Amino acid sequence: MTVEQADFSDKAVRTVVRDPQSVDDAIQSRISVRAFLPKPVEPALIKDVLAISSRAPSGTNTQPWRVYVLQGKARDTLVDKVCSAHDELRANPALAASMKEEYDYYPEKWVSPYIDRRRENGWSLYGLLGIGKADKDKMHFQHQRNYRFFDAPVGLMFTMERVMGRGSLMDYGMFLQNIMVVARARGLHSCPQAAWNGFAQIIKPHIGAGPDEILIGGLSLGYADEADKVNTLHTPRVAVENFTRWVE
Repeated sequence: MTVEQADFSDKAVRTVVRDPQSVDDAIQSRISVRAFLPKPVEPALIKDVLAISSRAPSGTNTQPWRVYVLQGKARDTLVDKVCSAHDELRANPALAASMKEEYDYYPEKWVSPYIDRRRENGWSLYGLLGIGKADKDKMHFQHQRNYRFFDAPVGLMFTMERVMGRGSLMDYGMFLQNIMVVARARGLHSCPQAAWNGFAQIIKPHIGAGPDEILIGGLSLGYADEADKVNTLHTPRVAVENFTRWVE
């Protein structure tokens, strides 16, 4: 350990968080925003968010994350490519066989209570937007909002080397959570998105990711459109008593 590292560690141990309410507010006000303003986000601010977020823990400090930032033309071109593929997939569902995710984000078989929460979440969103079960065109349009980054000016893509193990996915989750919370502390909002994963064969060449990398997911980043009703969706959380057991 260098002198600089020792000084940093000592400072970290001794640091007192003098405003814990602000930390709580950043966490509790993090929501999946699905409508953003066109207001640009300065590259220096994005870099700041990523730098602070990189303090996320990882097993033996492997730091498995790789981040690709898309703005302007690079963002818009990817949106066009994936939206076109999404439309083609709807017209020809057989194409789904060639658009497999590179890892299983969701279970192969859904069971309660997880399927119940998933359905509640989906129909709460569609109900808010006035989309019924028979409104296939509206469903397709709303789903495609994912591939437009919900109009956010910044899109982030995350990859990891294929050689890494499952534990690195846990590390990645902590890194992503940091990004979203740090962004909130700076007035930004975000939406983490696994929806991109099926289009890895389009995304990876576009961003310059190699065959040794797997796509972990994407994230929309920007300033929330506070006037859009979609951002009023409030997803519930299970009470602590329901997921915690005190062992004696």
